[in-house]
This record gives sequence, structure tokens and C-alpha cells, in this order.
Amino acid sequence: MSAVDNITNLTKYLVTIPPSNYSILTMTFLSFIVGVIAAYLDPKVSLFDSIVYGGSTGFLIFGLTSIMDGAITQPIINSMEGRRYMKMKHSMFISLLTMILISIVYIVGSLISKFTVYSYIIDALILGCVLAFGLRTFIIWGTSNIGAVRSIIISAFQPILILSMVVVIVFLTSISTNIGPFSIIAMALKGIVAGLILMIAIYSFILVIESPIRRNLGVGGLELLSLFLAQYSEGSKAMERLFEDMGEPIDTLVGVISFKTKNGIKGLFISPCVHPGPVGNIGGGNMPTLLADSFDTFTMVSHGPSTHDFNPVNSREICKIKKVVENALEDMEYSKVASPFMQVESENAKLGVQYFGDNLIILATFAPLGFDDIDFGVGLSLIKTIQGRTQAENVVLVDCHNSFKGESGRVLPGNPEVFQLLDAAEKLEKADQEEFKMGCANDPIKELDKKSGVGESGVKVMVLEVGGQKTAYIILDANNMVIGFRDEILNAVKKTGVDFAEAMTTDTHFVNNLSGGHNPLGTRNQDIIIAKIVECTKKAIDDLEPVTAGVKLAKISKINTLGPTHSTELVTTISSIVAVSRIFAPLVFVLALLFVFIWVFYWTI
Repeated sequence: MSAVDNITNLTKYLVTIPPSNYSILTMTFLSFIVGVIAAYLDPKVSLFDSIVYGGSTGFLIFGLTSIMDGAITQPIINSMEGRRYMKMKHSMFISLLTMILISIVYIVGSLISKFTVYSYIIDALILGCVLAFGLRTFIIWGTSNIGAVRSIIISAFQPILILSMVVVIVFLTSISTNIGPFSIIAMALKGIVAGLILMIAIYSFILVIESPIRRNLGVGGLELLSLFLAQYSEGSKAMERLFEDMGEPIDTLVGVISFKTKNGIKGLFISPCVHPGPVGNIGGGNMPTLLADSFDTFTMVSHGPSTHDFNPVNSREICKIKKVVENALEDMEYSKVASPFMQVESENAKLGVQYFGDNLIILATFAPLGFDDIDFGVGLSLIKTIQGRTQAENVVLVDCHNSFKGESGRVLPGNPEVFQLLDAAEKLEKADQEEFKMGCANDPIKELDKKSGVGESGVKVMVLEVGGQKTAYIILDANNMVIGFRDEILNAVKKTGVDFAEAMTTDTHFVNNLSGGHNPLGTRNQDIIIAKIVECTKKAIDDLEPVTAGVKLAKISKINTLGPTHSTELVTTISSIVAVSRIFAPLVFVLALLFVFIWVFYWTI
């Protein structure tokens, strides 16, 4: 599993933050209900008083103070200029979350007190506030990156407001409550000491996970987390600065096919051996769309053989790919003839092949079996094998990336799939060629978005006609597709009159800042996607006209990527931290909570 996937997989633990007004209404309602329940547990309080006075007291103690906390936390954190900008909805949601925690502990204390001689209500309230303080510290420190001391101070706002409100209600009103008299000094002492115990545990845990990341990668673990969350929730590119520091320059390839009419270039087909990752809009995450939109003509960007090791460290690196493509177009030789589309197989490997003069394009897939990225080294060896077999001058290799299996499906050196590809390549033969036509069409599929696995480029279709044979090249801006969806697409497209077709994905990671880190096409809205593909194929057939084709396999020099060294270092570091945390975290926090519990409930107030 790649380092980036280890990070993006954390999104399955994230939730969609509701708008601020939802959190405020929820805090108002829940705090009122908590007050009613707590008051009703007191046998001396009537049902009417429980609803009217108990509910009002609950709102004042829990709801109003939590709303106040949410309102002041957001501007204070943003004034400290941390790595991540906090929105009001984030601040309100944190207050809601910790209010629920305090309320649960408070209700449990009230319930236990109903059946015991001693009242544990205030002790439970203090315990709930301390637990909320610890949770708030962990969240604010980990996501805002404003430092430990500032995070601790801000995290204390809500507990202090709640306990202060309790003091005000008890001493300044005559409302009948189930709280009873208590010592303010003793309450403060309990809260402060319990908070210190929890802070020591949190700081110890953070220190353990921070040290290896900072030593190996030069960045703190909480900083890494805050950068990732900023990208996930806001589309921030701040994480690119981290990747720039870690990145290393590599040399790779890009395949370019240009189709030209008498009026100029009609369309481009590009296959860069650069991975469109790591996630969202960071690095090359949206590379297929950014690269295609940088040209003034119809441009299809496919997925060349590459893995996450070849993720660009920032989106500016895509300009290097564009420059190489432009240089290739300047000295490109065009051919008037092309061969019919052919297919060769060896076990599970399938190669779709089409010649353009002394050059050819290769579409590699293992569908309907699942697979993922084909490693660059594997792709390079396949290109060299095909060049030796066919004497082709340029070979443009495409990893169709069209049958999702997950990380275990990567085709890496030494895998059996490598030899299947090479054996299939040995079956290639020369083919007769003749003049041909090309037509193209595209649809951004505005009806769908990345939640459906569809990137900004939607679907693009190119149809080639050679000697009456029509072949549809279909590229969907998506990160792979569910197993079996490719076959459904091909069956639908062949009804338009094409003889062969291949459905590919760009492997865009623009759609990947979603739960679980993966979002293959076809998990939803299959009918809409297929209808758009069929419509584009028909338009491409109607657009057929005579063209010539130029092919070039060009070298990209010193493009800065995450690189195999740092990719391995990152995943190793994260994996070791996860392993240690599974042992260290329960030990530290269970002991801390035990000490906090004993301290809070040992002395009575």
C-alpha cells in the first residue's frame, strides 16, 4: 500500500461537518432535554418543574455555554494563523461533540445518585468537563496546528464556561436544582489536577508519534494531520509544501499521438508515465484535466504505467509535461495510414494494438479480472520488448486502469502479471495499413460529480475508422471502475455500430478525497454514465473525417515527484507509528483515565 493511500484511507473515519445553524439547534435541543432528564431524576422535582425549570437550566449550563464557546473559539484560533483555517461550522461542531460527552457523563452521574446516598452529580459534571477538555485539546491541537499551550488554553473555554454557569445558577438564583451546595475551590482543584493528568497523557502520546515523523520526514505528525484535513475539508494545497521538501527528481516518459487534418491538429492522445495523485487537487491529483485543458484542441489524457511513487509534488510540475508534449509536436512526422485495431492475449493479460505507420499504441488491461497501477519499470520493459518485436519507432503504452481490485492489484516487478504482459507482446504481428478517419466528442457529465466517481473531464471518446472497421477509444475521468462495469460499457457502445472499443480511466485522484480513499467509477449512476458514453460515441462517429497521425515517445527530465525512496520512508514511518500507537495509546490513556476517576471521586465536595 502506498504512503498516500495510508493517509487517504483515514477519510473513512471522518464525517461531513453540518452547517453552524444545525449544530446550534442541536445543542439547544439536546441541552434542554438533558436538563429535563437530570431534573426528573430528582424525586423532589415535579414533572412540570423538570420540563420548565430543569430544561431551562440545562440549556443555560450546557447549550448556551457551548454555543458561546463555538462562537469565540473560531476567531481566536484563526487569529493565531495556524496552518489550517477553521470555519465556524467546525468550531460549533466541536462544541456540540464535547457538549454531548459532558451531558452523557452528567446524566450517568445523576442516575447513579438517584439510587445512592451520596450525590455524584457535581463529580460527574467535573469528570465530563475534564474528558471534554482532553478531547478538545486533542482535536484543536491536531487540526489547527497552533501549538500545545494555545490549544490547551482554548480547549479550557467550554469547561470553564459550563462550571461557571453552574456556580451562577446555584448561588444567584433560587431555582430548585439537583446540584446542591459545594465548594468552588474544591471543584476548581479537582478540575485543574484532573486536567493536568490528562494533559500529561496526551502530551506523552503526541511526543511518541511526533518524534519518528519529524526525525524521518522533517515534519510533525500533527502538522501532517492538519495539512491533510485542510486539503480534505477545504481543498487547501498547503500539503504540497511538505511534498516539495520530500520530493526527488526523476526521468520518465510521455507518449503523444497527434491527429491532424488539413486545417491543423484535430485532437491529441497523451499517455504520461506520471501518476495523477496523490489526492484531491494536491500535486497531480487533477492532472488529466489540468493537462488536457492546457491545450487548445480536443485532448485525451490516459494513464501511463506509473504508481504513487511518481506523484508530482505540486501542480506546477504538470507544466513540464505540457512543455515536453509541445516540443514533441514541433518535430513530429505524420503518417497517412493506420492498421485495423487488433487484440492479443496471454492468460489474463490483454493488449489492444493499433499501428500508425512505424509507430503503435498499446492498451493494456487484465479486465475482467481486477488490477491497479502498472509500475513504470514494468511498462518500460514492455515498451522495449514491443519495440524489439515489431521494430516500431515509438510505442505509446496505456494502462487502461479499468477493473478495480485495490492495492493488491498493482502490477509490480516480479508479479506473474508481468510475464503475462510480455508473453502477450510476443504475439504481436505486423499488419496491413491504409488511410483512416478520426472523430471525437466529449461530455463533462455535469449531472454527476466526484461523489459518483466522475472527475471534471467527464468522458471523452475518439473513434478511428480503418477500412470500414470502427474502434472507439473511451476515456473516463475517474479512478478505475468497479469490476464488470467495463464489460457493460463495451456491450452498450458496440450497439452504436463500432467493431471494437476499450473503456479506460485517467486514474484521476481528484475524486479520491472521499471516505475510504478509493472511489471507483460504477458504484452509482451507471445508467447515466453509460448513456453519456453512448451519446459521445455516436457524436464521434458523426465527426469522422480523414486525418494523419504523428506519434512520439518523449522523455520528461527531472520532474519532481514523491519518489520511491520517500514514498517508502513515509509509509514505513506511518506504519510503525500505527503499530506502536495500538499498544501505547490504550496503556497511557487507560491509566490516565483511571487516575482522573480516582482523583475526581476520591474526595467528596
